[in-house]
Amino acid sequence: MAEAFVPLFVGFARALRSAGIAAGPGDVLTFCRATAVLDPADLSDVYWGGRVTLLGRHEDIPRYDEVFRRYFLGGDAPPEAFLAEVASDAVLALPDPEGDGPEREAEAVLGLTASDVEAVRDKAFGACTPGELAAIRRMMARLRLTPPRRRTRRTRPARKGPIPDLRSTVRGTLRRYGEIDELRRRRRRVKLRPLVLVLDVSGSMADYSRHLLQFAYSARRAAARVEVFCFGTRLTRITDELGERDADFALAKAARTVVDWEGGTRIGDSLAEFVRRWGRRGLCRGAVVVICSDGLDRGDPEVLANAVERLSRLCHRLVWTNPHRLPGAVGMLVAAPHVDLVVPGHDLRSLEELAALLPRLG
Repeated sequence: MAEAFVPLFVGFARALRSAGIAAGPGDVLTFCRATAVLDPADLSDVYWGGRVTLLGRHEDIPRYDEVFRRYFLGGDAPPEAFLAEVASDAVLALPDPEGDGPEREAEAVLGLTASDVEAVRDKAFGACTPGELAAIRRMMARLRLTPPRRRTRRTRPARKGPIPDLRSTVRGTLRRYGEIDELRRRRRRVKLRPLVLVLDVSGSMADYSRHLLQFAYSARRAAARVEVFCFGTRLTRITDELGERDADFALAKAARTVVDWEGGTRIGDSLAEFVRRWGRRGLCRGAVVVICSDGLDRGDPEVLANAVERLSRLCHRLVWTNPHRLPGAVGMLVAAPHVDLVVPGHDLRSLEELAALLPRLG
């Protein structure tokens, strides 16, 4: 069916070139491939597919709208009515990949306008409807994280740098028979810092566990030096499970691995085991460790205080993300003196801010 529309789309690109819009053959090929994935019989899909693939400058949008209206609608529709219709169709369809049956079909046609997307970003996960949670999961799947970095002692050649490269300068001088052309420079190399995420998946974190796991999956896909652990009453490493390419399959595999999902909470014992089994072996050396928990610990507070204190001495930065925002929780009170930074994690906006914060922790 999509092949039948190719001559029509090629004619549309020819009309754009006649109007002064530079739409080359490669752009036309990308346009045809995009509309084949979408619905080539839907004018809204054709409009946005062409606008994304055929335009290279923002100034060409008015001419593009005029050519599109004249080519596909014959110029009968008023410009205001046409643009209003296209804008009304410009929704972000975000189905729930976990649903099934009638509920999944109802959520598959769910659309969010731009204003709704902004509202969902600031809405707590526990207060979201199933459709809004599906939208949040889709947006988090597109979240791109920049891992923290650190400067090493090793240097590399650079056009501008604070360190003179005398050896390279002398070599260049000898090649020019003693004539100094320039003073070569070097700067320190930059290396990725390890990032360790320790996620609380106990019952008190039920409204947030799935989204924190999605955040960890995005971090795992962004860099190789990322380790992810989950804990409720025991500690479980899920780094390998989150390495799968398909997000839903990776999260489902990780959920099957964690046997104490939505169970009790023993933060102190879990962190003590993490320090004993992994931290001492160098996993936290120079790393940024992010603990995602509400601090509602049922274990001994002294065990938690000792574990957090030892962990803070092993890592470069220790960040605590508290979705419930309960500063009076026992776990938060005993851990606060040893934590470098406490940030919220109750909605999508706070997780996006955490992602933006990570590069500055290097």
